[in-house]
Amino acid sequence: MDLTAYRDLWRTPGVMSLMAAALTARMPVMATMVPLAFLAKDASGNFGWAGVVAGAYSIGTAVASVVWARLADRKDARRVVIITGTAWALMMAVTALLPDSAYRLLPVAAALAGLFVAPVASTLRAAWPRLVQGGRLRAIYALDASATELVFVIGPMFGAAIVSVASPRAGLLACAVAAAGAIWWFGLKQQSGMTQEKRDAKRPTARELLLHRHRLPMLIAFACMVMGFASMSLGIVAFADEHGNRLIAGVLEMVAALGSLIGGLVGGALPGRRDSYLWRRMLTFTVLVAGCFFATASVVALAVMLFASGCLIAPTFSALYERLGGMTPASARTEIFGWMLSGGMLGAAAGSAVAGAIVESFGVRYAWALMAVLGVLATVAVLRVPPHRPVDSTLASAPVAA
Repeated sequence: MDLTAYRDLWRTPGVMSLMAAALTARMPVMATMVPLAFLAKDASGNFGWAGVVAGAYSIGTAVASVVWARLADRKDARRVVIITGTAWALMMAVTALLPDSAYRLLPVAAALAGLFVAPVASTLRAAWPRLVQGGRLRAIYALDASATELVFVIGPMFGAAIVSVASPRAGLLACAVAAAGAIWWFGLKQQSGMTQEKRDAKRPTARELLLHRHRLPMLIAFACMVMGFASMSLGIVAFADEHGNRLIAGVLEMVAALGSLIGGLVGGALPGRRDSYLWRRMLTFTVLVAGCFFATASVVALAVMLFASGCLIAPTFSALYERLGGMTPASARTEIFGWMLSGGMLGAAAGSAVAGAIVESFGVRYAWALMAVLGVLATVAVLRVPPHRPVDSTLASAPVAA
């Protein structure tokens, strides 16, 4: 391993502060999912309504993420991030203060909050090629993907902790206040106003941006992967319930996240002297996921396989981010990552629904069978995507034809 890439990133002005601001901004947004679910359950008396509320929030996010990402590319990224982040915090506060008797309004409030999720991830990933180049770009995307695991682990734990010691309403209000401050911090780090580069840039239409021989397959692959992760999460919950101990679910999720964190950090430190094909990482991950199908007889065996497959999660996503960003014109990078987020949100919703039906009909292990099938589809989708090559040191900053 070559750790000099991380040392160089640490020394590059603005990189680590931007990463820290993004993580701080995303953490409370992710943390809201637990108190929001419990608020809906307590108000309505059943978890079915909690699922409806969560679905409404996801749909709102999927619908609006492309709009905000496109505006960030074409207008003022700083203003878009700050306005949407502030509106999201206000909507979450309104949701928290709704009386229990108005629980039927929760899906509407959640959908409106989802509409104003700030494009933090999209603007962050679009900014990396502007700040770093060459081998450091591969390392920063790996670090970004690894750091995302911290968001998915620490965020829900933070939300659950507040629910435990206080209440779901207090959890939502705390997340709203924390997000408002953190998103302002992140927003102030974005470029302000219309730069000369934005004025002069030739911007592709949505059709030109999406109907590209490499970008569209990568978006499809990402949606398949996220759909598979939703299936895996439901499978883990069902596995824990089958064993009569719900704590198992949290442990297994943490094991997979730990594997991803380690895999991402190691992947970003590799020298990268050979061509790196995206489909190879996806295929390796799919093979390891398929092993989970045969490991459901034992908690320990499943934990081992989840850790092993988890080691490929962040490296696969970082390669996907790097290839997608490198093959997109600078004037539309935020928008393409917005499309990626929308596809992922829809994939997650579909994955949970399909996996639930499969687990009920065939058994817990078939949640991983579904994930393996989706992994194969993702692998096939990106077979023709060109590899990252060591000589591509300026690819990310070069103009790319739509």
